[in-house]
Amino acid sequence: MTPDSQLDLLFNPSLIPSTIQEQLGPDLHLRPLASDDYKRGHFDVLSVLTAAPLLSPKAYKENFDELKACAGTYFIIVIVDVASDKIVGSGSVIVERKFLRAAGLVGHIEDIAVSKAVQGKKLGLRIINALEEIGRARGCYKIILDCSEKNIPFYEKCGFKHKEFQMVRYMADPRDVAKSPTPSKL
Repeated sequence: MTPDSQLDLLFNPSLIPSTIQEQLGPDLHLRPLASDDYKRGHFDVLSVLTAAPLLSPKAYKENFDELKACAGTYFIIVIVDVASDKIVGSGSVIVERKFLRAAGLVGHIEDIAVSKAVQGKKLGLRIINALEEIGRARGCYKIILDCSEKNIPFYEKCGFKHKEFQMVRYMADPRDVAKSPTPSKL
């Protein structure tokens, strides 16, 4: 595994509490997303959530650079299997500045994904814990997330409460994002 000091990381790894790394043990490493994590199977892990078509290495790096340019907003973390240098888990918290609550901050947890090969080992819980701590360190007054009905019990075990409802309106069929008339510039 490449040492963190040699990686182009999305944010400063000191925001991730060492206590969570200790809970993972020596075989797994928790860190911020790196600019070359496409080669460590980032899309393979994300594909447990939905269709995750590969980006080219160039497009991956461009997207990473765009996220990194918004310092203090995007916090994507990954769990890497040390022996194989492959990503086995990922999640993100996006920090939104509000006008409410004295211009307070809200954390939005997104894209919690754990490789099917390692599910059941509480990695999802560790990812959620790390993201909550990042949100707390950034000063978020609340952290919210959307999930499917079948995942409600998992998030309740993580300390979240069911509140209100989610609504969505897709601008294109999500399965056809690559064919969308308004594709990403990447």
